[in-house]
Amino acid sequence: MNLPTTTKAVILRRSTSQEKPVYDDAVLVDKPIPELQPGEVLVKAGAVAFNHRDVWIRKRMYPGIVVGSVFGSDAAGTIVASGMLGDPLIGKRVFLTPSRGWEKDELAPESSFGILGGGALPPIGTFSKYIVVERNQVIPTPEHLDDIQAAAWPLGAVTAWRATMINAAVQRGQNVLITGIGGGVALIAMQLCIAKGASVYVTSGSQEKIRQAIRLGAKGGASYKDANWPVQIASLLKNSTNSELDAVIDSGGGDIMTKVTKSLKQGGRVVCYGMTAAPTITFTMREVLKNQKLLGSTMGSHQDLIDATNFLAQHSIVPHVSHVLDGLESAEEGFELMKRGDQFGKIVIKIRDTQPPRHSKL
Repeated sequence: MNLPTTTKAVILRRSTSQEKPVYDDAVLVDKPIPELQPGEVLVKAGAVAFNHRDVWIRKRMYPGIVVGSVFGSDAAGTIVASGMLGDPLIGKRVFLTPSRGWEKDELAPESSFGILGGGALPPIGTFSKYIVVERNQVIPTPEHLDDIQAAAWPLGAVTAWRATMINAAVQRGQNVLITGIGGGVALIAMQLCIAKGASVYVTSGSQEKIRQAIRLGAKGGASYKDANWPVQIASLLKNSTNSELDAVIDSGGGDIMTKVTKSLKQGGRVVCYGMTAAPTITFTMREVLKNQKLLGSTMGSHQDLIDATNFLAQHSIVPHVSHVLDGLESAEEGFELMKRGDQFGKIVIKIRDTQPPRHSKL
């Protein structure tokens, strides 16, 4: 095939608006495709996906951001060229690993940790029709997933896997509470726990999202807008075998420990992968006396993502997609959906061949 020399990509530009709070621009441009070096491949993206960090970057709430860099941490597509002659990867469907610096250490990154999209480390973003990437930083797409579903997997999957299977050590027959259901990480966490054989309960600010989670296999849920939601969860647990929570997978922080301590078993674990409700977590002597554990959890290693993907393939898990947008020029719609927060699952852009003229503002 004739390889392209340029690619459409969505990049970060500083806003000239004087309005507050600040919200930088996302601009669609033509970018040159670098010449492939040994150890690199060229991926033609079939789909890319949003994460909350993409919005935080535009709000200047994320460290280490580089103006002019390409947005995006998630992408899936097909390898169309390689810096290695006769590379057997050419023609293979893959998705990109969304971070660098953490290969397989069981506890923490081995070196400086960086996430794709918006920064200098690594200098790669996925909101692009063509992406040059290290050949050892792609993972074969499971056969049961198309590119849209595969793009919805990587960052959310490695975060959810680390939280549920490693830090919470979820096992068959356990009771697990997942807070803030509806976002990509929380939904994948739920899917992983259900596939593992655990009973999952959820919280959300939306009753509709709770109903959707139940349709996907959750046992029940409660709205965190209700002051007595812990009592509601405890009531639901009475119908389970052991009537206690073994683990809580949390994205809010704040008073989560004191809210769940009565339902959480002695020695139970609360794993926090985000603090959207408050930047601190209250931990009292009551939790100490119950030997309850509070664990921080981030994205995981390259090996974690491989393990999660093998588990996904074994159980035929399909990541839940909320919205599929058409073409990179629709990125602004995706940003707005992320800002509103009413999605249930991942927001994905399907990449198509025809794009608007260069330097068009989204």
